[in-house]
Amino acid sequence: MRKTHENIRTLVLAVGDFFYPPFKSIFSLQTFRYAACGGFTTLMGIVLYYIGFHFVFKKEVVHLYGRLALEPHIAADYLFALWITFPIGFYLNRFIVFQESNLKSSVQLFRYFVVTVAAVCINYFFLKLFIEGFGLYPTIAKIFTTAFVILFSYVSQRNFTFKK
Repeated sequence: MRKTHENIRTLVLAVGDFFYPPFKSIFSLQTFRYAACGGFTTLMGIVLYYIGFHFVFKKEVVHLYGRLALEPHIAADYLFALWITFPIGFYLNRFIVFQESNLKSSVQLFRYFVVTVAAVCINYFFLKLFIEGFGLYPTIAKIFTTAFVILFSYVSQRNFTFKK
């Protein structure tokens, strides 16, 4: 198992670092790795969201308990896609982006969870603020919100979750 983990890590680093030279003057290697791993995880999350919305929950309200129910778009994101992208994102951040952190993995996992929950809350808050409060077009609001969440997540992961 350890050998497989090292092989995967070596492969991901080799492929990712192959594309780094053109970005060398713009990003540090760590920032580039964060962007690459985050981009991969985000793209995977979008694909999983689509699968969850259309095929798992079949565009229907998900009844959880009693009167508690979730709209299919919320269920697809938080009951399906997040449960797959969370461990993959943690793995990539721990072993690819922030390898130099010497915190125990259980501490890192808990902190990663806290930052993820905070990012979900920030995402919700800013979408509501930009769309309902400022009247921005939803796609523009999503772009601004995503940029803020990415910045928050990177700073939090670097200085809190995986600090040296």
